[in-house]
Amino acid sequence: MNKAELIDKVAAAVELNKASASRAVEAVLDNIASALKNGDQVTLSGFGTFSVTNRAARTGRNPRTGESISIPASKNPKFKAGKGLKDAVN
Repeated sequence: MNKAELIDKVAAAVELNKASASRAVEAVLDNIASALKNGDQVTLSGFGTFSVTNRAARTGRNPRTGESISIPASKNPKFKAGKGLKDAVN
């Protein structure tokens, strides 16, 4: 399912027009992204938890030349599924 299909499903489920459903979906995604950007964690009970992990700087290798390269530290988003989501999938 892509974003457009999700918007269609939300619009049908709550009987909204597509424009309103689109704004609602965008608002949820934007708020999750801004919370993660601020270093917060977002927990949706029964669904899962979005958080940010820190990756340390490390040395990598260019596979083409074999030359060592420096990979800078970075922050990466992470999702851990909750019990409700796990149960729904299994």
